[in-house]
Amino acid sequence: MAEDKHEQHQACMERFIELANTMKDEGIGVDVVSWSLMSASAVHASYTVAGNEGGLTASGIDKIAEAYKQNLAQLQALKQRQQ
Repeated sequence: MAEDKHEQHQACMERFIELANTMKDEGIGVDVVSWSLMSASAVHASYTVAGNEGGLTASGIDKIAEAYKQNLAQLQALKQRQQ
């Protein structure tokens, strides 16, 4: 099951990157594409935690922000090892 989730994660991530590249190719600035993806991710993360009607507490915001921070650090460490 864990491998299935890892494979699903990889496939979903690749689809988002493909969409971002398509937007870039349509002339949308990469800064706007990145900002929009981050905003969409924040909306979805809030929905995942609090549902359609709820909102996040300060603690919930901190937990999601920490998860983003850890993910970004892991990705950067991987990039450095690949260089």
